Amino acid sequence: MDKNCVIKTEGLQKEYKLGVIGSGTLRADLQSWVAKKRGREDPNRRIGAKEYKPGERFLALDGVDLEIFRGERVGIIGANGAGKSTLLKLLSRITSPTEGSIAYRGRIASMLEVGTGFHGELTGRENIYLNGAILGMTRAEVDSKIDRIIAFSECEQFIDTPVKRYSSGMFVKLAFAVASHLDAEIMIMDEVLAVGDMKFQKKCIAKMRDLAVDENRTVLYVSHNMSTIQELCNRCIVLEHGKKVYDGEVDEAIKLYMGGENDEFFSYEYTDDRYKFPVKRHDLNLTKIKYIGRTSNLFYDGEPVNVEIEWENLADIPSLSLRIEVQDVRHMPITAFLIEDFYSGKKGETHKQQLSFDVSRFARGRFLTRYVFFNKKDAGAAFEDIENSAGLAFRRQTTETHKRPWERLWGSVRLGEIEAVT
Repeated sequence: MDKNCVIKTEGLQKEYKLGVIGSGTLRADLQSWVAKKRGREDPNRRIGAKEYKPGERFLALDGVDLEIFRGERVGIIGANGAGKSTLLKLLSRITSPTEGSIAYRGRIASMLEVGTGFHGELTGRENIYLNGAILGMTRAEVDSKIDRIIAFSECEQFIDTPVKRYSSGMFVKLAFAVASHLDAEIMIMDEVLAVGDMKFQKKCIAKMRDLAVDENRTVLYVSHNMSTIQELCNRCIVLEHGKKVYDGEVDEAIKLYMGGENDEFFSYEYTDDRYKFPVKRHDLNLTKIKYIGRTSNLFYDGEPVNVEIEWENLADIPSLSLRIEVQDVRHMPITAFLIEDFYSGKKGETHKQQLSFDVSRFARGRFLTRYVFFNKKDAGAAFEDIENSAGLAFRRQTTETHKRPWERLWGSVRLGEIEAVT
């Protein structure tokens, strides 16, 4: 195990038996056993409940190998049921693996759900000392940090109230404050920040980043919010059906998780409706799009994006306009390019149109495009979308030799220099 490695798993598996194991009483279990032996229906089975076969099992995690290093901020993403929470429970030693091994170096503070590790009858202050004791800290060590913990939690007014009377948001605030201030080398978080307000979420993300950078702590964070994953993490793992399918760059992981529309194509034929979106008036059928004279979708400073679009008219089109919308990898809108009244044609005609747009102001990264064709039924009518399709993605790179790793946190568009005015 590398000296900087704090968590290492090998062949990690977790298997669950499906269905209810036992009814809760010996008498009911005997009734069910006798009924089964006589070939009768189980008298204790709930109406409408699925009847599982003996030994039917579910593999929540299937052979996951990981190495997490000191100071990393690792995001774990995937669809519901992919195994994210199961993995964190295993890493937090809440449950044990069916197969495989886990090696640790350092103390772990985990927040897997609201109120984890809190005793409802104890006050907020008492729970701080309880959590410190669980982590192996002395009373004097907790005493030296408790004022900062209480201030960060924003729960000063209620700190001597039993936590069973706290709202879910107050639970999260105090639990995160405890986990982030006590001496644990590894912090494990599972979507709990979604309960808190936006202001506190930003405060927590900034705190976790500072802990990783300044104090060399390790953060494992599960979330369905790609904005927080991109803002916090410098590494990302994608789980799918209990397997690790990607481990690496955050943007690549998000692209894989969210589908990455047409990302690897230099040309694309719309042979089905996979990348199309329903519109009220389907007067145009986009059939093909391609980059002109390129073998890569990577664009450097000063290189315009030149594309050729081909479509078929499904109705007479007196005046066609086009909006090219640009999104980041989280599908958040960045900007749009617009060209109005550039084409007219009759029903049944096909047309190829070359377009060029400038992306030199975009920051480094990957971007998605969407092509929205629109026009009016007549001069006095409102504009209506007549075709709406996802387009080719493009990647932006700069020619600068010095790259600032935090630049992606500044935004997606690079503007001009600031002029100092006296």
